[in-house]
Amino acid sequence: MAEVTYFTEEGLRKLKEELAYLKTEGRSKIANAIAEARDKGDLSENAEYDAAKEAQGLHEAKIANLENTLATARLIDESKLDTSKVLALSIVKIKNKKNGAEMTYQLVAESEADLKSGKISVKSPIAQGLLGKSKGDTAVIDVPAGKIEFEIVEVSR
Repeated sequence: MAEVTYFTEEGLRKLKEELAYLKTEGRSKIANAIAEARDKGDLSENAEYDAAKEAQGLHEAKIANLENTLATARLIDESKLDTSKVLALSIVKIKNKKNGAEMTYQLVAESEADLKSGKISVKSPIAQGLLGKSKGDTAVIDVPAGKIEFEIVEVSR
């Protein structure tokens, strides 16, 4: 059975928009590329045609993957989440106990993760170490550089 993935409303909307784009404009562009390559002559020696057909296969695989993700996607009702503990969709402010650096992350589904905007996957080592903790708790997290101690400064939605 496929793994259920939880999404925010924004993340689910973006996924649906991407799928719609791939099924319409994306397929149209690939069909045009195949038609152009076909018009250039003998298909047995046409590398451009082979590349366009390969791109079509990859495109269809991406569509199938997105459809599968959407089939197992669940929308999280943020109003029913406990704000006293770190859970999926929590916004967590943490402080590195060694150097005093503070960071704020939101724990989101893997497909929504974007470190530049402060969104990390709930499956990442940092998120795994923070899940279930409350404000004031200390989380010891294994990272590639070793173990780091973080104090949870704030938990919000």
